[in-house]
Amino acid sequence: MADPIIEVEDLSVTFHTGGSEVQAVRGISYTLGRGEVLGIVGESGCGKSTLGRVLLGLEPPTGGDVQFEGAPLRSTGLRKLRRRIQMVFQDPYQSLNPRMTVGALVQEPLQIHGIGKRGDQRTAMAVAALENAGLRPAARYWERYPHELSGGQRQRVVIAAALVLGTEGLVCDEPVSGLDVSVRAQVIHLLMELKREQGLSLIFITHDVGLAWAMCDRVAVMYLGRVVEQGTTEQVLANPQHPYTRSLLSVVPTPYPRAGLKREILEGELPDASQVPSGCRFHPRCPQAFDRCPVDDPHELIPVATDPGHARACWLDETDAGV
Repeated sequence: MADPIIEVEDLSVTFHTGGSEVQAVRGISYTLGRGEVLGIVGESGCGKSTLGRVLLGLEPPTGGDVQFEGAPLRSTGLRKLRRRIQMVFQDPYQSLNPRMTVGALVQEPLQIHGIGKRGDQRTAMAVAALENAGLRPAARYWERYPHELSGGQRQRVVIAAALVLGTEGLVCDEPVSGLDVSVRAQVIHLLMELKREQGLSLIFITHDVGLAWAMCDRVAVMYLGRVVEQGTTEQVLANPQHPYTRSLLSVVPTPYPRAGLKREILEGELPDASQVPSGCRFHPRCPQAFDRCPVDDPHELIPVATDPGHARACWLDETDAGV
């Protein structure tokens, strides 16, 4: 991949709570290219958010390596990293200090990082960021407090506070799941517009497969802390090779029939991460599990021979998997 901005190799995150070991993330590798949108897709509790938090230094990894522009994350320095990569959380109201006005919130990152030598410089930069985020004219929102804004407007303030630093990448953790459908579309359009105009790199964490299809260049599907399938969006979502991916896709509402993809409702709940099943961690819920699945763990992604760049963690042969 040309000009990677983030490279993750064999990343693991383990928590110890109440005498139990919880494998939140296990052996994950991927690369985010400059100007690319990478979708991290999976059910709630699969480790998507933990993966995003590690990239911002909000959670320490317990294994593996993360590099930012070719340098180890630990040597980059969190202050420098957070100037260049920011996180957009699911709930914008919890991301914003309710005692600060919109103008103060967007100027605060400039003050923290010492950008802009005079107050009027910072004001001009904050105004530009607000208007780039779709809050026009900025003066209409400048003196308002978060509780005086709609959910979509609050999320735009969060995005503006990230953009004001000249950010190169955003880690978006379910950024539109709490918004009305029409507002969701506006925020998604804004993010894609910023990607095109400013060359932003985006990691888009979502449980919504349809949204990933619309937004992402590449997709990694996670289940219980591991990536079980990854490739380009077209490879993974138009030609899914893992039973879990197929089950996610089969229940996406669509006005068009899905040729050869019958509806598969997964039985049971996502297992407790402190009690990971033996063998393939998906086998207790897999409609195609066979004798090998409870015994051998497909801990490495297996390339799909007929589709270069497409890989899956599954023991089914490619004929059974639907190639």
